[in-house]
Amino acid sequence: MSSPAHAVLRRVFGFDDFRGPQQAIVEHVAAGHDALVLMPTGGGKSLCYQVPALLREGTAVVVSPLIALMQDQVEALRQAGVRAEFLNSTLDAENAQRVERALLAGELDLLYVAPERLLTGRFLSLLDRSAIALFAIDEAHCVSQWGHDFRPEYRQLTVLHERWPEVPRIALTATADPPTQREIAERLDLTQARHFVSSFDRPNIRYTVVQKDNAKRQLLDFIGRHRDEAGIVYAMSRRKVEETAEFLCAQGYHALPYHAGLPAEVRAANQRRFLREDGIVMCATIAFGMGIDKPDVRFVAHVDLPKSMEGYYQETGRAGRDGEASEAWLCYGLGDVVLLKQMIEQGEAAEERKRLERAKLDHLLGYCESMQCRRQVLLAGFGETYPQACGNCDNCLTPAAAWDATVPAQKALSCVYRSGQRFGVGHLIDILRGSDGEKVRQFGHDQLSTYGIGRDLDARTWRSVFRQLVAAHLLEVDSEGHGGLRLTDASRQVLKGGRTVMMRRDQAPAREREARSAQRTGLSVPAQDLGLFNALRGLRAELAREQNVPAFVIFHDSTLRNIAEQRPEDMDTLARVGGIGGSKLARYGERLLEIVREQG
Repeated sequence: MSSPAHAVLRRVFGFDDFRGPQQAIVEHVAAGHDALVLMPTGGGKSLCYQVPALLREGTAVVVSPLIALMQDQVEALRQAGVRAEFLNSTLDAENAQRVERALLAGELDLLYVAPERLLTGRFLSLLDRSAIALFAIDEAHCVSQWGHDFRPEYRQLTVLHERWPEVPRIALTATADPPTQREIAERLDLTQARHFVSSFDRPNIRYTVVQKDNAKRQLLDFIGRHRDEAGIVYAMSRRKVEETAEFLCAQGYHALPYHAGLPAEVRAANQRRFLREDGIVMCATIAFGMGIDKPDVRFVAHVDLPKSMEGYYQETGRAGRDGEASEAWLCYGLGDVVLLKQMIEQGEAAEERKRLERAKLDHLLGYCESMQCRRQVLLAGFGETYPQACGNCDNCLTPAAAWDATVPAQKALSCVYRSGQRFGVGHLIDILRGSDGEKVRQFGHDQLSTYGIGRDLDARTWRSVFRQLVAAHLLEVDSEGHGGLRLTDASRQVLKGGRTVMMRRDQAPAREREARSAQRTGLSVPAQDLGLFNALRGLRAELAREQNVPAFVIFHDSTLRNIAEQRPEDMDTLARVGGIGGSKLARYGERLLEIVREQG
């Protein structure tokens, strides 16, 4: 016999079964208990509070830090026939009062609100006069002051438990390593709550790391496999974001910039286009992304090194929320490491914070240089053991060779020492390769014993050697100077011959391109169903334009693919397609069946 939770899942959302721990979470919260939920992006976190909201008396209040996320989720719920609203700065006074009246009258199932508004005395008083089903705290990692997205208002959300101790709370996040998990529980007073920790694995994402060697060309090679597909390209600086967007536009892509320096109306317009149009590539700083609910992002590319594994995991997690094959591609070089280390040391943060940021960066460097399965290294950072090689990352698909780089390492370290421990990698390579450049002669470095002793290796290989020496803490960046390299305490053992240095042999760019182009990722639709699938997408686009909403809140691509493959003949068979609940069936069923009949 179907449980009440299953009945809501089928009737409202159009799904026959819960996934993973969803059912246990839903039943736990619906019964009035607190929960802390850690579940990867695309794992179905929203259903974990939306279903209990429909099972319990009163209105569920959802704390969300981002306007875009609120609007998309409310629209998706309305499409499913749920009485949902949001309160944020986009509403004028009249509409805000309309929503408040609906809350007081018990006419809402869910209300989304920003933490800043929730904490006002006026809103807390409003809640005192309302029937509250539960509190859901989304993006709960924002409570961590050591995290990548700290929001100070989240620290004050303990008021919910203090003021309404009988109302269940559920805190949810997709991004939290073990220390952050503990901090969330402590800061939100959820140490006694039941913790539901899912695997952080995103098996549909293929992870690839390449070393910079003309980053624009490398990016173009990569996204050539994703033409006409939605994607995000992250860069470190605003200037780099705009240059990348201009470059991709010149190459025929629909690329848009997004960073905090753009006027608010431009940012809003670009985000709206990304959400509502197909095939847009958003070039952005990390100011873009949290709460972006677009399910069909087929790739996330980083053309610069992120700051931490947590940030990298969250940013790459914006790909493939629909569960379809997607890619996470990272292109980095030693210059990124130098710049990030300088930013840390020259920043105004306290030494404790700097130490943490250095450790996070080192952890990410270890991931980049590892020859182990990427998924194993990535998940280990979240306290999870992945038992076998994944078969869906670059290290599994095209394993890198290791080589004994002890002698080149000794040459490189010796060159750093003899040139005064104050020069960058470009100059050091010129010395080692015996360059006749003006700068080498100016400093008399053509007279050093290390001059010309590295002619046997090309400049690309030397860049790899220096990069890996920094990652292995055998060299460090003079962050307070001009980014020169200097020896560490560990260097002496290598120079004296007491330590062997094994390095990863970087793949040649041509091999990288061939390996990456061998298999295309993305939504797979059988050839015989492609015509119907595209016709259904055309109908969806028309419906989205009519209602001025993103296409994905009407139907996901996977739902349209299922319709194309199953070719339902009537409303009863259409109702059994995953993702079509009662409200959508009533609103769109006949038009969908009409398209199916037209396509034969």
